[in-house]
Amino acid sequence: MLLVEKGEGVRTRRMDCSGAWCSGTTYVTFEDVKVPVSNLIGRENKGFSQMMSNFNHERLIVCMMANRFARVCLEESIAYATKRKTFGKPLIQHQVIRWKVGEMMRQVEATHSWLEHLCYNVHKMEKAEADMKLGGMTALAKVQCTKVFEYCARESAQIFGGLSYTRGGQGEKVERMNREVRAMAVPGGSEEIMLDLGVKQSLKVAQMSAGM
Repeated sequence: MLLVEKGEGVRTRRMDCSGAWCSGTTYVTFEDVKVPVSNLIGRENKGFSQMMSNFNHERLIVCMMANRFARVCLEESIAYATKRKTFGKPLIQHQVIRWKVGEMMRQVEATHSWLEHLCYNVHKMEKAEADMKLGGMTALAKVQCTKVFEYCARESAQIFGGLSYTRGGQGEKVERMNREVRAMAVPGGSEEIMLDLGVKQSLKVAQMSAGM
């Protein structure tokens, strides 16, 4: 892992993204860049290990963000469905709308409980134990959180209708949340990779426990 200082041979270009505008996503080009030995971070050939050591925490943060965003979709949907009237009555009095809200509620609350459980164990375990026992569960939790967020983003857009497609106005938060879905689902490990990792880590922990 190297610290490459911006200067001769290093070019950067800001990239416009659908969401996560504050991330500063940038395209970086290196051309004949010289890096002094003193800019080595950690040990040589151990850069990947250093990156991996932070992944569980990064994924847990993504989990928290995704579930909070899902809750925003839920909150906005309830507020809008309570005041918006169709066919002479508020949206929330239509059974299909209550079904949509109920589905969002149960998924958001269940996921929140999973995160509370993970955070408690991260706090109580030593890092080595947490990395071994919680890595797989954190990976699976990330899939759960991002899928719930994606579901809530879609269902809230259905409740808001055309308002969810405008930047500004009553549906601005829902429109924004729909642009943020992929920014949660991909970074820190895609859903496909996370599911595979979750299973492999769980098998490894089970085998270790059986050996003990």
